[in-house]
Amino acid sequence: MLSGKKILLAVTGSIAAYKTAFFVRLLVKSGAQVEVIMTDSATDFITPLTLSTLSKRPVHRNFFEKESGSWDNHVELGLWADLFIVAPASANTIAKMANGICDNLLLATYLSARCPVMIAPAMDLDMMAHPATQSNIDRLKSFGNLIVDAVNGELASGLSGRGRMSEPQDLIAHIESFFNKKESLKGKNILITSGPTREPIDPVRFIGNHSSGKMGAALAKAAADQGAHVQFITGPVSTLPTHPSITIHAVNTADEMLSTTQGLHEQQDIVIFAAAVADYKPAHPSQTKNKRDGKGKAIDLVENPDIAAILGVNKKATQVHLGFALETESGENYAQEKLIKKNFDLIALNSIQSLGVGFGMDTNQVTVFDRKGEVHRSLLKTKTEIAEELIDLIVTKYL
Repeated sequence: MLSGKKILLAVTGSIAAYKTAFFVRLLVKSGAQVEVIMTDSATDFITPLTLSTLSKRPVHRNFFEKESGSWDNHVELGLWADLFIVAPASANTIAKMANGICDNLLLATYLSARCPVMIAPAMDLDMMAHPATQSNIDRLKSFGNLIVDAVNGELASGLSGRGRMSEPQDLIAHIESFFNKKESLKGKNILITSGPTREPIDPVRFIGNHSSGKMGAALAKAAADQGAHVQFITGPVSTLPTHPSITIHAVNTADEMLSTTQGLHEQQDIVIFAAAVADYKPAHPSQTKNKRDGKGKAIDLVENPDIAAILGVNKKATQVHLGFALETESGENYAQEKLIKKNFDLIALNSIQSLGVGFGMDTNQVTVFDRKGEVHRSLLKTKTEIAEELIDLIVTKYL
């Protein structure tokens, strides 16, 4: 199942490190190429010789060897891997990863890796439950890292509870699922609109909104991670998704977004309308800066084009359209009306009045309606997790 896959395994100082002997053996047996990095404290629990023998490769421990002066290139390791998995991940290493601390080879490799990162925590139950640890894990999730949750069981302390690292065979199942998932959108073209639009009042001022574009960026990354070619059309935002399969088109106004989207729409298999497009624009934007004159000023507004509705008219039977609705009241009624009016296949509703939901937040919670009347309700999760859930929903229902 993992034939030819390049797995970079990082082992930290946890009693669960003894399981990595079995884990490496299973990886190699599955056909993977395995490189191992160990922290100094990890060697207190299992020897580098054991993991080197099982992986059939030297174990990486230090930036350089003092005697020979040879350098262990952490950048090269991060570029080599198809997947970087930290198992077991101690509370100490998780804290350092979450805060960008770089004091050993493992952390330097993590910070320079371009491949997906999977983390399998292992520690005593009270350490796991501590707010600091949970905050660090949540932060790693927000970076797009994949967390293999610790499981319940007897711990080294003699206590019983959540903190045990998943068993090697379960880790293998997670890795296989990850690589299988990466193929689910292979060859598919996806267009995603994201961020706000800015409608000029004059050369200095504009009408806009508070959209950060985080949800759209998370959707683009989730789709690309599953093998799609993504056309990402975004209004002005501070953060953009990075992936070789994402092509970014920067726009400012609703008219520019419409034009760019229309030019790409016909070639797309899936279109996701995540942008917060301004409903109105000034009818006559000034070519010079409006000066204060002590008097009030009225601005005539006209409606912007409804991008989703316009493209919905030309939607092919083979295409899937997902829209978003952000409402302050009667959300479910408005969302279902938009589903029909704009010819969506799915619409994701979030309410700005819900705790943890809204512009600029790192979390979101959605209720998804489809044309068959089926409803999917998510829990409050990071936008990365919501994006993955929505992409999986499209794959399950329509592909």
